[in-house]
Amino acid sequence: MSSPKKQWYAVKRGRKPGLYTQWAGEGEAAAQVQGFAGAAYKGFATRAEAQAWLDAPSSAPLAPTNPPPAEAEAESASPQALLAAGNIVIFTDGSSLGNPGAGGYGVVLLFGAHRKELSGGFARTTNNRMEIYACLAALRALKPNSPPVYLFSDSQYVVNSIRKGWAKRWQSRGWMRTKDEPAENADLWQELLPLCETFSVQFLWVRGHNNTPENERCDVLARSAAQGKNLPQDGGFTR
Repeated sequence: MSSPKKQWYAVKRGRKPGLYTQWAGEGEAAAQVQGFAGAAYKGFATRAEAQAWLDAPSSAPLAPTNPPPAEAEAESASPQALLAAGNIVIFTDGSSLGNPGAGGYGVVLLFGAHRKELSGGFARTTNNRMEIYACLAALRALKPNSPPVYLFSDSQYVVNSIRKGWAKRWQSRGWMRTKDEPAENADLWQELLPLCETFSVQFLWVRGHNNTPENERCDVLARSAAQGKNLPQDGGFTR
């Protein structure tokens, strides 16, 4: 039996503590906790449960829970609504012609009426590296003190590595995935993690090739970049 759908979000420690009926969108809970050190928040099926947790004495142990799965958020969070609420919306994609092979990345950044596209490629790399590099290129382009960022990627590898804490876990182990197996793409994760702390970033999964215009545009940008001439070497790729 599936768990009850979370309809209420209680923020006990965050930018604006209180009850929220949405995770992402206007009046969202995510913006109150993303990038906030020591944030405490939890999702509930009913308002009464959320209020009871919020009203619990401060001496009671706080057990922050993970926000809803990225798949669920991507289905419920409209990019248009996020933009209307004053957030930055980013779409990213990566591609490689062979794995490894020539690769490219594509980015579409949206804020209000503003739009910016980024792309680039490397002579020999992998699809996963380009998916991460697209996120890097996007966050590097942001200005300090930017509004909350919602980054849509069709890479479950990227989204889960951030949302489920895999990348941070690899970092804490000296970039080892297991006791005997190094984590792949450690050089890129090492750059991406600090940017995720610098900005209030929420990673959302979007199904690829599902007629999402900006995702499709990123795919075109990435593939076009991978086919470019005189591409530079991906210095962090060692295979």
